Amino acid sequence: MGDNTITTQCCIAGGGPAGMMLGFLLARGGIDVVVLEKHGDFLRDFRGDTIHPSTLELMRELGLLDAFLELPHYKVDHLDALFGNTKLTLADLTRLPTHCKFVAFMPQWDFLKFLASHGERYRGFHLMMKTEATDLVYEGDRVAGVRARRDGAEIEINADLVVAADGRHSTLRQRAGFAVQDIGAPMDVLWMRISRREGDPANAFGHVEIGRFFIMLNRGDYWQCAFVIPKGSAGDLMKKPIADFRAMVLSLSPWLGARVDELKSWDDVKLLTVAVDRLQRWYRPGLLCIGDAAHAMSPVGGVGINLAIQDAVAASNILYEPLRERALTVDDLRKVEARREFPTRVTQRLQVFIQNRVIRRVLSGTAPPDPPFVLKLAQWFPVLQRQLARLIGVGVRPEHIHTPEVV
Repeated sequence: MGDNTITTQCCIAGGGPAGMMLGFLLARGGIDVVVLEKHGDFLRDFRGDTIHPSTLELMRELGLLDAFLELPHYKVDHLDALFGNTKLTLADLTRLPTHCKFVAFMPQWDFLKFLASHGERYRGFHLMMKTEATDLVYEGDRVAGVRARRDGAEIEINADLVVAADGRHSTLRQRAGFAVQDIGAPMDVLWMRISRREGDPANAFGHVEIGRFFIMLNRGDYWQCAFVIPKGSAGDLMKKPIADFRAMVLSLSPWLGARVDELKSWDDVKLLTVAVDRLQRWYRPGLLCIGDAAHAMSPVGGVGINLAIQDAVAASNILYEPLRERALTVDDLRKVEARREFPTRVTQRLQVFIQNRVIRRVLSGTAPPDPPFVLKLAQWFPVLQRQLARLIGVGVRPEHIHTPEVV
C-alpha cells in the first residue's frame, strides 16, 4: 500500500445524512469504512434540518436519543398553513405511534457532527474531510474503488463496495453513466433568516396568497423562511432592488414589521434550485447510490433528509453480512434498491401531486388561495390529520436497526 492508496471494505462518497449514517452503522457492525467529505466542516446553511419522528425513533433504537436531544433543537408537533385568511392544521404529530411525537428542527451540521463523534468510537470508522471523490476505479466491469483529491494530491481508495451519497449533483453517478429520470418541479425556493420575537406564532406554518407561497420554520430565536417562486424566475427577481422583495415578504406576514429590513441585500437570500428525479437503476457491480444521489426530493414536507437516512439504514441491514463475509454480490445491491424504490416512488408521487395541485396553481396567480379539498376534510375528520402526520413524520415503509453492534 502506497502513501496515496487506501484499502477498505466500504468507501462512501459524501458526508451528508445518508453517507454519515451508513458509515456509522457499518462501522458499528465491525465493517471498515472510509467516508469522504469534500468540505472542511459541515457548516452549510439552509440544508435539510427537519429531523422527523422516524429518524428520532432510529436514535432511540441505537440508544442515542437522550444524548441526541441534548443538542440545540426546537420541537414542533403541529404544522399549520394560512390560505388567505383561513388557518388550517396540516398535521397533528402528537398521536403518532412513535416515542417522539414531534419534528426536531436542528442545524444539519450538529446532526452530522453527532454521527461523526459517535462513529469515531469504532476503530473501523474513518472520516476524511477535505477529500472529494472525483472518479471511479474499475476492475473489468466492476467498480473497485474511488479516485479522490485531497490537499491537491490524488489518492485512490480500493473497496469491496463504493457508495455514492454525494448528493443530487453526484459526481460518481455521472461517472458511472446512470440514467436519471427527471420528474420535474415547478418551483425554486429562496431561503432567508428573519429574527423571531416573543409573541410570534409558535408552530411552523405556510402562508398562501394568489401568486405567492411563503413558509416560516420556527428555529427558536429566528425564523427560517422559504419564499417559493416559479421555476427559473430567480434571475429576474434578483435583478430588482431588495426593497421590492422585502415588501413582498411583508405583504404575506405584516406582523414582521421592520424585521424585514434584516434582509439588507440579496446576499442575505440563498437560492435552492428544486429538482425531483430518480435513477432508473441505483447500482452496478461494486457501486450503490443512496439518498439524493439516487433520488432528489422536493422540499415539500421536508422529508428528503429522513428518506436518505432510511436508505442508509436499509443498506446497512442488507449489506452488513455480505460485507463482513467478503461475499458481496450484485443481487445484494439489487435488494437495497428493491427495498427503497417503493417508498421513494410513493413519496415523490405525493410531492408532485402537491406541487401540481397546490403550488403550481398558486404561483400561476390564476387560482385563489383555496385549501385543497383533502385539507378541508382533515379539519372535520381528525383521523385524516393523523394520516397526513404519519406520512410526514413516519413515511412509507420506515426502517429499523438490525445491524448488530460489534465492540
